[in-house]
Amino acid sequence: MNKLLTLAALALTATAVQAQSYDEILRLRAMNESVRGIRSTADGAHYTVVEEGTIRKYAYAEETPGTTLLPTTPDGFQITDYLLSPDEQSILVAEGAAPIYRRSYTTQYHLCDARGMRPILQEIGATRDASFSPDGQWIAFSSNNNLWLYSVAEDKPLAITDDGAWNRIINGTTDWVYEEEFGFTRAYAFSPDSRQIAYLRFDESAVPVFEMMRYDGRLYNEPFTFKYPKAGERNSTVELWVYDIATGNRTRIDTGSETDQYILMPGWTPDGRLYFMRRNRLQNLFEVILCEADGSQRVIYEERSPRYVEHVNASTITFLPKGRFIVREETTAGHMHLYLHDIDRGRIRPLTSGDWEVTEVAAVTDRYIYYLSTEASPLRRDLYRITLDGRRKQCLTSGDGFYAIAPSQGMKYYISTFSNATTPNRVEIRTGEGKLVRTLTTSEALRNELAATQRPSKEFITIPTERGDTLNAWILRPRDFDPAKQYPVLMTQYSGPGSQQVQDRWSLDWEDALVDAGYVVVCTDGRGTGFRGEEFKKCTYGQLGLREVEDQLSAARYLAAQPWIDASRIGIYGWSYGGFMALSCALKGDGLFKMAIAVAPVTSWRFYDTIYTEIYNGLPQENAAGYDDNSPLHFAERLNDAKTRLLIIHGTADDNVHFQNTMEMTRALNRVGKQYDMMVYPDQNHSMMPDDTRNVRQKMVEYTIEHL
Repeated sequence: MNKLLTLAALALTATAVQAQSYDEILRLRAMNESVRGIRSTADGAHYTVVEEGTIRKYAYAEETPGTTLLPTTPDGFQITDYLLSPDEQSILVAEGAAPIYRRSYTTQYHLCDARGMRPILQEIGATRDASFSPDGQWIAFSSNNNLWLYSVAEDKPLAITDDGAWNRIINGTTDWVYEEEFGFTRAYAFSPDSRQIAYLRFDESAVPVFEMMRYDGRLYNEPFTFKYPKAGERNSTVELWVYDIATGNRTRIDTGSETDQYILMPGWTPDGRLYFMRRNRLQNLFEVILCEADGSQRVIYEERSPRYVEHVNASTITFLPKGRFIVREETTAGHMHLYLHDIDRGRIRPLTSGDWEVTEVAAVTDRYIYYLSTEASPLRRDLYRITLDGRRKQCLTSGDGFYAIAPSQGMKYYISTFSNATTPNRVEIRTGEGKLVRTLTTSEALRNELAATQRPSKEFITIPTERGDTLNAWILRPRDFDPAKQYPVLMTQYSGPGSQQVQDRWSLDWEDALVDAGYVVVCTDGRGTGFRGEEFKKCTYGQLGLREVEDQLSAARYLAAQPWIDASRIGIYGWSYGGFMALSCALKGDGLFKMAIAVAPVTSWRFYDTIYTEIYNGLPQENAAGYDDNSPLHFAERLNDAKTRLLIIHGTADDNVHFQNTMEMTRALNRVGKQYDMMVYPDQNHSMMPDDTRNVRQKMVEYTIEHL
């Protein structure tokens, strides 16, 4: 009896130690300093940031106390976002956020100007996606699926549309799948003269409804229904409209005879011509269409691929004065590079070239293009500049690691955030020529603690496969690592198309708690991941989960052969696409893995959305094998549950990877009599928010320590 009590006490003590381990990771992560909410002023000499519940203005060139731009706000006032008016005499402040989906939320707007700071649009309710017109006289915003204008001078709202309706019509914002996969919610744009506003109108009436049960502690649970187009199903029909502010007239813009297509991010050239982007349903054709004043249209850029054209973002097309624009694309050279185009003459010249990738256009001036690239290493990001004639390329960064850039207007200055595997954030102000002006923060307290505790940091390695190629990877070893001993290893990965987990930047996550407990952790980027060229990335097209799983199994076999790895104690973990991978590896590994954790896993790509799935796998009507041959649902009988302990975790309010995926996986496992573990988080979304982001990670720490 006493022995049993002693064992129980030891177990409780061990659990208590484990319970503190992820909290320690959270504490250290919070010490990694950054600068939040950076906005450059129009003169390019000052910037604003969010600090201690207010907005402050600083000079780039010298250290000053700064100027507070808002009056005193009440306790608990949460600045979610803010915008300076074009003349910088007013500030639009978003207070608080009521989440809708991943990127969307409603908020309460406040306007701070010469009249003080006051809430606006309170009578409208549920406002979102607001912005100033170029002349500062109007604020456009969305509410209840309609697009509105607010007159700053008259303190008066004006409805542009009135047909918005939940699960039917959306004006000026995006539907679920556009928001999730194209990454934008503000679906309107003012003309440079502020006389017109172009906007997208989504008709999602024919999109199938998905019903997600909400519990929320109610006596009777209630369903939440929303339009979610799964692979091969109907998308919204998207139209482009232009509203004339002076006359109130609305005009529909011709976007072509095809309605089963994607219309993206309408905008205006510097000289005031409307343009829009168009992708076909298979996403192997991308076009930019210019609308002339006489009503005519022409395609000024076209890109085709036998597989797919990579998703576009804000740095895909950059318009310049005098009818020129810069394109970032990969199909010409097999790597993402920059090309100069003319609206009338087409492509003028390539601006960059080489076996590396331009990852982002940071800024463009009348002389230079500033961009981030992987030229030094696929694992790193450096800032370069090059003239518009493709000459005088110069690297402006010197540290080996990962840079993020916040440019000033005109790139007179920029704020850089640098880190690498051994160095937490260092934030600096530099001139447009790259000269250091001053350092804002070095995360000194964190650096000192990391040094004092000799916290392990990532080592970068390459893992050979049986095919003879190599995969990039990082490895974390315990502090007292002894190559004469054998260690359990957890493989962590994501593996989705175009993704990258192996980066030379500082980070900590729940896996680091395992390193503290004596585990080795390894992360491998297999085929299909990004920044190693188009062929490496797109070779998984049409058969998601085939080559990616092969590569993770190859990595596991390589690790098992190392003398310092206990080959009987290899585990694998992943979330979302990574959950799909962890589950697939557990089933196809034939006992290679002692443990697997799959969080919010896709279990059939037939269950996932149109835009993401079809770009990489085609339509299920045309590629049924690509959807079914690698679905974990069809490999349930291969789970060696005598050797592999499987944990599936999912939130019931996951609007992205639906709980349906886990239910169908457990159904398949049950049918063949397999044993597994499961953790369900009621009413939590894909990120285990709003309540359980910590809980799920602590669960994974404890589960790994217990079963691996």
